[in-house]
Amino acid sequence: MKSETACGGATLEQESVARTRKIVHVDMDAFYASVEQRDNPSYRGKPLVVGGSPNQRGVVAAASYEARKFGIHSAMPSITAIAKCPGLIFVRPRFDVYREISAAIHAIFKRYSDLVEGVALDEAYLDVTENRQNIPYASTIARHIKTAIFQETQLTATAGVSINKFLAKMASGQNKPNGLTMILPEDAIAFVEQLPIEKFHGIGEVTAAKMHSLGIDTGADLKMRSLLELTHHFGKAGQYYYKIARAEDDRPVEGNRVRKSIGAETSFANDLSDVGQMLQELEQIAQIVEQRLEQHETRGRTLTLKVKFSDYHQITRSKTMLAPISELSMIFEIAKALFESIDLENRSIRLLGISLSNLDNAKQTQVIQLPLFQNAGIVF
Repeated sequence: MKSETACGGATLEQESVARTRKIVHVDMDAFYASVEQRDNPSYRGKPLVVGGSPNQRGVVAAASYEARKFGIHSAMPSITAIAKCPGLIFVRPRFDVYREISAAIHAIFKRYSDLVEGVALDEAYLDVTENRQNIPYASTIARHIKTAIFQETQLTATAGVSINKFLAKMASGQNKPNGLTMILPEDAIAFVEQLPIEKFHGIGEVTAAKMHSLGIDTGADLKMRSLLELTHHFGKAGQYYYKIARAEDDRPVEGNRVRKSIGAETSFANDLSDVGQMLQELEQIAQIVEQRLEQHETRGRTLTLKVKFSDYHQITRSKTMLAPISELSMIFEIAKALFESIDLENRSIRLLGISLSNLDNAKQTQVIQLPLFQNAGIVF
């Protein structure tokens, strides 16, 4: 098991007991791929992805750590993945199995807190400021959760502990896989200031490139910029960047929000001007949306297409169906029709997105609107 770390050099015994929020972020390690390797010993130690076949223009849903060494990541076109690693193993998703394991993991979370916010099947935030077992230290709870997950599922998880959701998320990314990292209250500002801008959760490749062009290379550089300047350059997202540069995040952990939409979007490193390429990207986004609908066992009646042009002008087009949909063919067909209704003459595109709302499953409890690629900006 990996050793626990506390960012800033403090030991676990020095964890603050001040009346601040205690947030734990738990992220399963290469969840889908790890499940497949657990259930099929012949896959262990080999580069593997869960997703669609490269012969059918599929998309990677998850990659094992062995595959990640080749630069393969989720949402990558399968044909690109196989080019990076010719011996790559492709496995079709088994969402029924992933959901069952996810339910077992969430049951473990509930032993410690009633405030559990699932971000996806493999990721959740817990507010353990007041917890069901009256354990004083969030790090102790995180250790117990990690141990229980491994004992009951034979899978590993990485945990981050801090005073808000942003910092807990950043902490969980510091020591993967099977790690536990804390960012203590007294270390929060220093941690953020030294962080390279591309490491910030919510700042992807495209946004990071723009920040570098503005001379923003670290958290300290970001902190020097005013709210007015950041909103001028980045719109609404500028408010988020302004706060996280100061290690501030007042978003609560919400365990009972009603899911309003499921979608995916991507920002392109290079603006697209070829319609054929735009449609190819749109189809890949539709595949991710289909996967996410299947993950959460739901369908939607209203499809919304989002387009952002190279000049940052953004438009949306929506269509509401008589019956809910979840099939790839219908998602892409409707998105394509909406896309073709837009005047693209002499215009290039920097972002495309698809979402489905008016969902038909009342049991869903979280708002899921995730970016498709790692270079996508934060979604509001």
